[in-house]
Amino acid sequence: MKKLAHGALAGLATLVATAGTALAAAPKIDTGDTAWMLTSSALVLLMTIPGLALFYGGMVRRKNVLATLAQSFAATGLITVLWMIVGYSIAFTNNPDPNIQPYLGGFGYLFLKPLTLNATSALAPTIPESVYMFFQMTFAIITPALIAGALADRMKFSAFLWFMGLWLLFVYCPIAHWVWGGGWLGTKGALDYAGGSVVHLNAGTAALVTCLVLGKRKGYGVENMAPHNLVLSVIGASLLWVGWFGFNAGSAVTSNVNAGMAAAATQIATAAASLGWMFTEWLISKKPSVLGMISGAVAGLVAITPASGFVNPLDALFIGIAAGVVCYISAVWMKKLFGYDDSLDAWGVHGVGGALGAMLTGVFASNAINSAGKGWLHDGNFAQIGIQAIDVVGVFVYCAIVSFVILKLIDLVIGLRVSAEVEVEGLDINLHGETVHG
Repeated sequence: MKKLAHGALAGLATLVATAGTALAAAPKIDTGDTAWMLTSSALVLLMTIPGLALFYGGMVRRKNVLATLAQSFAATGLITVLWMIVGYSIAFTNNPDPNIQPYLGGFGYLFLKPLTLNATSALAPTIPESVYMFFQMTFAIITPALIAGALADRMKFSAFLWFMGLWLLFVYCPIAHWVWGGGWLGTKGALDYAGGSVVHLNAGTAALVTCLVLGKRKGYGVENMAPHNLVLSVIGASLLWVGWFGFNAGSAVTSNVNAGMAAAATQIATAAASLGWMFTEWLISKKPSVLGMISGAVAGLVAITPASGFVNPLDALFIGIAAGVVCYISAVWMKKLFGYDDSLDAWGVHGVGGALGAMLTGVFASNAINSAGKGWLHDGNFAQIGIQAIDVVGVFVYCAIVSFVILKLIDLVIGLRVSAEVEVEGLDINLHGETVHG
């Protein structure tokens, strides 16, 4: 009897110990992290509608403002549905084939069927996976929408929707997987805290290819194509600035010290870039334009995005100044030099700014700020600059080639560009049957 009691107690102790180990190993959802990530997701969504919509909408001519707003709004709806059906699965889940995993995720999350109420992701274990999926969805929404800045005033709405959908699935999702989803660039050690290459270089490259394939707007260089309402653009840029804290600080995926430093770096770099662009323009053109101030702010937001969680405030200041000056040169002088019609400077700001930020991350990343990153200046890791270069070149080449193929296929099937008559009269009335005057 005594032996039986001892055996029962031993068994009970084993059961309790096993249960304790299982409970300890099980991921615990943190309500603070969850609240922060829900807030961050809403802030990033705010960046597209109404932020980007107003920013771009104010910069086009009056006859095309509704068509430009419609692009951001329609892209939000389309990308949301595609992300739910297949996008999240191929970007952020593991592929069962180890030969494919470095390049593309699996198809186990089609229609988000495994997404249960209490599910968590290994990439964000302290929040529900539904929240992580939603957060990444907002990134997937704004990235293709950024491309619209290069195709303004001349692309068919039907062609735009086809391009947004195909580009998401064949360009954005694979590249997001490469860097953030366990793919080859992330494994190689590429540092991209919140989307310098995944979002901005990616969208900027597609924007450059798109404006080259479409050709120049009718009357470009001859007619007055000045923004019709810069007040809208200033409001849009302001919303982008505020929403970007969800973009960068939210990429910590927790409400911790990394989120705080990312927020501080974002604010400092943005302010410095706005001033850098403004003073450069003031020096060269003799007047500091409002368009230049807001463009510089966006350039700073773009350039600090890959570095935000890896750098200290002083380095963020340097990155911001560099972004303001370099992106001004790119958006104003490079476009004039090569003669391409990047309508709203999507390549000059997002492409160049994203590449610049990615490279400067390799210079300024500090292990003292984030143990996941070691750069050249503070840690003596010169190899990181080479890794960042591979990231930049890899994303640029893949995106450029696939974007070109998608555009050519769409042009072959339904055509990309509106007729000359529609372009002259305006996209609003011809594509949507409406005007800003009702």
